[in-house]
Amino acid sequence: MSALTAPPLKASRPINTKASEPINGHKGILLSDGTQLVNMRMAICQALYEEMKRDPAIFIMGEEVAQYNGAYKVTKGLLDEFGAERVIDTPITESGFAGLAIGAAMTGLRPVIEFMSWNFSFPAFDQIISNASKMCYMTGGMFPIPLVMRGPNGAGPRVSSQHSHAVEALYSHFPGLIVVSPSTPYDAKGLMKTALRQPNPVCFLENEMLYNYEQDIPTADYAIPFGKGVVRREGGDCTIVAINRCVHWALEAADALAKDGIACEVIDRRTIKPLDIELIAESVRKTSRCVVVEECYKTGGVGAEIAAQLMERVFDDLDAPVGRVTTTENPMPYAANLEHETLPKPHRIIAAVKQACYR
Repeated sequence: MSALTAPPLKASRPINTKASEPINGHKGILLSDGTQLVNMRMAICQALYEEMKRDPAIFIMGEEVAQYNGAYKVTKGLLDEFGAERVIDTPITESGFAGLAIGAAMTGLRPVIEFMSWNFSFPAFDQIISNASKMCYMTGGMFPIPLVMRGPNGAGPRVSSQHSHAVEALYSHFPGLIVVSPSTPYDAKGLMKTALRQPNPVCFLENEMLYNYEQDIPTADYAIPFGKGVVRREGGDCTIVAINRCVHWALEAADALAKDGIACEVIDRRTIKPLDIELIAESVRKTSRCVVVEECYKTGGVGAEIAAQLMERVFDDLDAPVGRVTTTENPMPYAANLEHETLPKPHRIIAAVKQACYR
């Protein structure tokens, strides 16, 4: 199976099935067609397990990643497999272990650090921005930084304002960082393997609401290159560009819009930086309309960058301004009904597409 030929997006089993939670976090359920059923957390754990087996320079550290198996059980079973020298629990000091990881990467190791949430990466912001992203450049290439920083990004269920930041626009602003955000187990494993094999610092943004999402994926080794998006649904009336769980909301919106005679093409960016702008532009040349969906805020968001690049490339093909559906610009409320209206849920996507189509 080609890295760019993803299996169907729809889960092949209901999520939260007990059968998909074996003792070892990296072992999926083998299926009769030679594939395996895994959920998102298992796919990431499987990539970590396989690459740690392949490359002894890879090690993991973070808060509760070892004895507790990770706050979201993404590192489940890895301490038993690789021992305390390669799976390391740290104190609650993001700046400290981020700096330690950067130093380790400079000496030839390949660290993976888990932020229990990307909201907690802010204490390490100076290490990530001033050191991880710039060290290779500032040393003329003498010190590559093969560092993977991973953890859940965006809003969880009713975790309120301090735990609901979407950081992709923030970190994609700085040269030297690669920013990745998978929407499926297939993509999570393939992109993580790429992240663990290349020499640059990677911000690997997951979402806790997708950790139980299941999919049949290959048992054979595969990797997905950075900067290559994928068309999740074809259509000719409007392009919807999304990433991570916004892809699922976009597909739900596209299903509803199809009943009104509007055929949407849904593009999953997979990576924010590098951005597959050519895939997006090719789709917009066909549909003449575009709506970008993201969990970031509208001001300074990734959608603004995509809109600007589309203006530069396909201005004459656009029949309407590029629409943006984002998290509303307020601290995330705790109340479920207010959270629903704050996030870029399907009902807001539907409204934006209809506006782009003058409906």
